[in-house]
Amino acid sequence: MIIFGTKGYLYQLAILTLVCGHCGNPSAHTLRKRVTKFTLFFIPLFPFSTKFATQCTFCGAEQQITAAQAEQLQLQAAGGQPQGGQQYGQGQGQTAGQQNPYQH
Repeated sequence: MIIFGTKGYLYQLAILTLVCGHCGNPSAHTLRKRVTKFTLFFIPLFPFSTKFATQCTFCGAEQQITAAQAEQLQLQAAGGQPQGGQQYGQGQGQTAGQQNPYQH
């Protein structure tokens, strides 16, 4: 008999102040990474799914983001500037053609 399955892990990467696209309030957002790993006999072997999301602490709305966006937000949280020139969050201007995933 072989026992296999999956197990999920949730990591909090950063906390940032952003304008929420759902409620419109400038509030703290948690940047999270969710990793799902394949398990064999209850031992996690390898990840097969990795997803990134931000969650508003004011209204609880969750926004899925890409890995590149998550990396840029981590750089912003650490005090560095995003490498691609695209900036997120309150107080940072958007240029024409750039989309902010936190506002609809």
